Amino acid sequence: MHKVSIGRKILSANEEYALQNSQFLNERKKLCLNMISSPGSGKTTILTRTINELKGEIKIGVIEGDIQTDLDAGRIRATEAPVVQINTEGACHLSAVQVSGALEKLPIGVLDLIFIENVGNLVCPSAFELGEAGKIVVLSVAEGDDKPVKYPAIFAKSKALLINKIDLLEAVGQVDFCLERAKADARKLNKDIEIFPVSAKTGEGMTDWYDWLKGKVNNLR
Repeated sequence: MHKVSIGRKILSANEEYALQNSQFLNERKKLCLNMISSPGSGKTTILTRTINELKGEIKIGVIEGDIQTDLDAGRIRATEAPVVQINTEGACHLSAVQVSGALEKLPIGVLDLIFIENVGNLVCPSAFELGEAGKIVVLSVAEGDDKPVKYPAIFAKSKALLINKIDLLEAVGQVDFCLERAKADARKLNKDIEIFPVSAKTGEGMTDWYDWLKGKVNNLR
């Protein structure tokens, strides 16, 4: 008798929905990016600034994942971008079936780009494909520069790394966050990863991130 672990069954079912989501998005030529980070890294601030500053160039929708509340979805809603809230009720990641349902609620036809803001966690979300074109990992200066070494899977799998809150570099100091060390450790895991040091608060470095997004969207148009 062959034994199949419950974990493998869950991942297998998730992969089926992820494939369906990917096909759905590819058929419609829509870019979907899965943004992952620890809590408090600034994902929502990055998204709200990105949406506001790319208005008129890229039409963006958001799938917002949280364990509880719709506080972040409210911040997205204030930008007038379409947003669908998913509350996981305790689960540490979004699943592909949840994303499938959310995609049906978004006005996909008029969008160029869909961001999935995953639950704040560097571990669980990295193991679950959602049908996205790529993962975006966010690391804030306040967290310390050791995260690529401590949580290698998400950095190895991501298309891009946003190192956020660089306005705090001087206050944090080189001992607690060395920008070059964080970059080097990320590139050891993933030589092709695009790295954007940014401050979503001040806007520093965000133009390079926007240009990268516009290039990805234009490739699908």
